[in-house]
Amino acid sequence: MLFSTPLVPAILIRRYKRFLFDAILADGTQITGSCPNTGSMRGLTTPGSRIWLSEHNSKTRKYRHMLELVEADGTIVGINTGMPNRLAEEAIHAGLLSNLAAYQDLKREQKYGQNSRIDILLSDPVLGQAYVEVKNVHFTRVMGLAEFPDSVTARGAKHLEELGDMVEAGHRAIMLYVIQRSDCSRLSICEELDPVYGVAFRRAMRRGVEAFGIKCTISPHQIVVDGVIAMDEPGQADL
Repeated sequence: MLFSTPLVPAILIRRYKRFLFDAILADGTQITGSCPNTGSMRGLTTPGSRIWLSEHNSKTRKYRHMLELVEADGTIVGINTGMPNRLAEEAIHAGLLSNLAAYQDLKREQKYGQNSRIDILLSDPVLGQAYVEVKNVHFTRVMGLAEFPDSVTARGAKHLEELGDMVEAGHRAIMLYVIQRSDCSRLSICEELDPVYGVAFRRAMRRGVEAFGIKCTISPHQIVVDGVIAMDEPGQADL
């Protein structure tokens, strides 16, 4: 996936109120921009970090710049939570995920469960339906190991339960973790930060939900889906 316009380099001053950040552009101009990630962004908000911004000239936008990439731990990390669904779709069409490319129809943001929306719904007259829930991953504490979640996510646990319901209803259900950093070759559920999510993940796996980790290579020009990476069982990460 190529960025639609060239990204603008800058230096992070601070990220605050979850939705906002301050930065200094290359010419010394200080700006305030929007942050398309309301999560904790643990490990990615250090003042002085190199960052890259997209520019938007729409008159309806309050802030011209939007945070896209952050340099951390010697690699570039994608923080925009609007990207993983697009990357997941690319991975499916590329045939990286089991036989998901064989499904005839793909729709985004379809209602299901208890007042929820599934990120991707795949349908086929022969294969039936496959429900794909996508999560953005950028947290790491150990070299080579990506972890999810990086904070408590009751919503994430709810999604796992609803995926299990879909399996029991006779459908296929997939939990897809898109890792927006290129320095990780393994993925683990971070039960230390959210034990409830860990329990929900184990239960979902017992009910027949499938789980995959997708690795990406990231540069200021593009985000490329590389393939599926190994996923550790909860509690098996060598921390």
